[in-house]
Amino acid sequence: MNTYKCSVCGYVYESEEIYDKCPVCGAPRDKMMELDQEAKDKVYNSDVTNDIHMDIITLAASLIELCEDGIEENLDPTCVRAFEISKNLAWQIKQVSKAELEKHVQKGKW
Repeated sequence: MNTYKCSVCGYVYESEEIYDKCPVCGAPRDKMMELDQEAKDKVYNSDVTNDIHMDIITLAASLIELCEDGIEENLDPTCVRAFEISKNLAWQIKQVSKAELEKHVQKGKW
């Protein structure tokens, strides 16, 4: 099984043969490149941590929504302030994981 990557959109896939076009962006066959072992290792070794970062981003987004609900309830000023602080912290956590994923993509770890 060979591993290929679309040089246009970054889609990575395994196949016995190279696709005629990218299933994601439709780029032609000549835009597909076969990954060497080092590039494949980067993709496969980072798969678990990429998934963890995506889970963190999803959880942080859910936390932000919960905090917004609490802010909207407006029970009392200290309660609202606690939700505002928590919302800001969740946004920071989300941004940290997004930044790390961007680094992974730039380094071919995607």
